Amino acid sequence: MRTRGTLRLATRGSTLARRQASLVQEALENRRYEVELVTVDTTGDQIRDELIHRLGKTGAFVRELDERVLEGDLDGAVHSMKDMPTEQPAELVTAAVPERGAPGDALVTPDGSTLGELPDGATVGTSSLRRRAQLLSERPDLTVEPLRGNVDTRLEKLLAPALQAEHQERTEADKERKGNVGNDDFEPEFDQTTDEWFDGLSELERQALGRELETEYDAIVLAEAGLERSGLAHYVDYRKLSTSTFVPAPGQGALAVTATDGETAREIQSVVDHPRSRVETTVERTILAELGGGCIAPVGIYAILQGEYVHATVSVFDRDGEESVAGSQNLPVETHAEAAREFARDLADRGAAELIEQARNATGEDDISEEEKPEGK
Repeated sequence: MRTRGTLRLATRGSTLARRQASLVQEALENRRYEVELVTVDTTGDQIRDELIHRLGKTGAFVRELDERVLEGDLDGAVHSMKDMPTEQPAELVTAAVPERGAPGDALVTPDGSTLGELPDGATVGTSSLRRRAQLLSERPDLTVEPLRGNVDTRLEKLLAPALQAEHQERTEADKERKGNVGNDDFEPEFDQTTDEWFDGLSELERQALGRELETEYDAIVLAEAGLERSGLAHYVDYRKLSTSTFVPAPGQGALAVTATDGETAREIQSVVDHPRSRVETTVERTILAELGGGCIAPVGIYAILQGEYVHATVSVFDRDGEESVAGSQNLPVETHAEAAREFARDLADRGAAELIEQARNATGEDDISEEEKPEGK
């Protein structure tokens, strides 16, 4: 039983971020800890210069939370693992990696189509450099357009065109129905009126109906874990994308709890940490750190523990998915971190470093892709 009072954990304020943080909260409360989630606004101008230096240029979406932990205001912070920079201040540790959720990507369409079933030239929404390159590698004919916003917003943008078109059709049918009152031979196009149809829509669909359209998407790609944790997965049709072809972002589907090194970190680790998930994400992040891809290159890294080995798969692309360096290797569990570094160095020598350097020159260090932007924001 905790004796020093309530454990206060930082979280972003989005619905998805709070849902994810609540998973950590529930695990701790099940062990009789008192836990309070504290929402931290992620506004970069609140960070002092010396803390920016300590927290680094990358990790723009975790800095504010970790700042509060470093200053002693809060006991820890809950992050999406894939948003975290590979380097962090010496005072901070990853106290726990909870059991990982679904690691892969999901293709969401209005009708459940597969990637192969999308029409030629279909428009697919994503702002992730990795997803863009992987999509174009599989389907060079696709038009990949930026897609930003939280999970709700992205789904609304996808669903809006079809819903708005149907609403228009139903409105016109209602007018025709009213004009044929008393006509026994008239057969209405729809069984329901527009109002009855609207009453049967989900809240997500109602929001989409009122959304102003900018781009019409035939499909969008999201992290499957974000879709599930948002509570919206059962409202849409989606297909899981193969992790062998669409190799996930390092740490995708995983959470991390940061804290200052000490008793609190050890307490959190003893309750929340999932050893398998920690090993797998350590391999992924070690490879990423060695390659130096960060958020500026289309890099997919996925590790899965299999007995005495960690099977690691890596794919590095150019921005248009035309060139790639890929490989898989079984890494010994006992030396997984060093083995991961050696694997990364081999990939770098095979051309991965050159592709990453090309991406860096094209993007610039401060151009942060959607791979780092939390989908809950």
